[in-house]
Amino acid sequence: MKATLDLSQEKLLRELTPQVLGAIVRRYRDFAAAEDAVQEALLAAALQWPREGMPDNPRGWLIHVAARRMTDQLRADLARRRRETRVVAETPPDERVAAAPASTEGLPEQDDTLLLLFMSCHPALTRQSAIALTLRGVGGLTTAEIAHAYLVPEATMAQRISRAKQRIKSSGVPFGMPTERERAERLAAVLHVLYLIFSEGYASSSGPSLQRTDLSNEAIRLTRAVHTLLPCHAEGAAEVAGLLALMLLTDARRSARTGPDGELIPLAEQNRTLWDVRAISEGAALISDALSRGALGPYQLQAAIAALHDEAERAEDTDWPQIRALYGLLERMSCNPMVALNHAIAAAMVDGPLAGLELLKKLDSDSRLAGHYRLDAVRGHLFEMAGDPQSAIRHYQAAAGRTASLPERNYLTTKAARLAADKE
Repeated sequence: MKATLDLSQEKLLRELTPQVLGAIVRRYRDFAAAEDAVQEALLAAALQWPREGMPDNPRGWLIHVAARRMTDQLRADLARRRRETRVVAETPPDERVAAAPASTEGLPEQDDTLLLLFMSCHPALTRQSAIALTLRGVGGLTTAEIAHAYLVPEATMAQRISRAKQRIKSSGVPFGMPTERERAERLAAVLHVLYLIFSEGYASSSGPSLQRTDLSNEAIRLTRAVHTLLPCHAEGAAEVAGLLALMLLTDARRSARTGPDGELIPLAEQNRTLWDVRAISEGAALISDALSRGALGPYQLQAAIAALHDEAERAEDTDWPQIRALYGLLERMSCNPMVALNHAIAAAMVDGPLAGLELLKKLDSDSRLAGHYRLDAVRGHLFEMAGDPQSAIRHYQAAAGRTASLPERNYLTTKAARLAADKE
């Protein structure tokens, strides 16, 4: 009988993958080849560890195997390597030019994942392609999960990632560690990557579990590292603090979001005594300080909204007028249909469900939300608030049929079934 990895070993491999990839990319400066080598190392671990036992240093073992695969690939081009060696050998020592070492000043020591995060936002790529590639390498997200975050088909995202790798390879620009100036230029893309990794971890787009704490915890850890990296008055530092605050304030509700059987519990019904008070306190302090600096950004606005939710002792105490105002400002600042969706919810809580339903109409023509379950789910909720159970049932059922998240599907199906039972 073939032995397989146990759950703890699978979890460890997921956690180690970006660290190993970062180490290999840092050493060999070739993302596509390094990713292939790391995948081969993971396959070797899946085959050998159940049979021979896990090594004392799993990370070192994976790096060693991946590096060996990279060396094998490099040896495949012997002719080129021999020519290069011959040229170097025939060049007088005083005429040889050594490559300037990449700058790692200010980066936390031995944090290859953070290095990979900045390295992946490559100058040969558009920001969108760099983010997609980084989500694969750093976040460990599948192509389907990345496509869900971008509201595009999976095939489209697969082509985008493939083109990104090819563009890096053909650009001739080394896949190396950026300088301090380059890190500042790539900061916005890095923050967006961290935001998307956290979002997928906090509310998984597919699968049997509502959340993936490995992803959300890693996103928080890396955002802390970036926050430590930047001086408090550096450009972009307030948005880094805002993003970290947003993560902490949102993740503080984690324990209350699911029931005993993993079922989804919406925000209004959560037991708020289960919320993490320390995380809320830290997040509130961070966003208060960030807002006082004057440079307002979208992550700070979202963190301010999260703080208003967390500071309400009861759901009915929530300051919805202020939340609606903040979403209105955020909507003007960004072009994100999910922000418009949340703005409609806030409007419904202030002016009634019909006001929210009216705002949703303009999203019907937004191709990014075409077929997305959340638009139907929100409509179902607002129709339920408006006392129209038939319309609510129809939209809840439509949303349930479109989500790939089992807890979301069960929640929506249950909502529809309860409304149907109440009608009888």
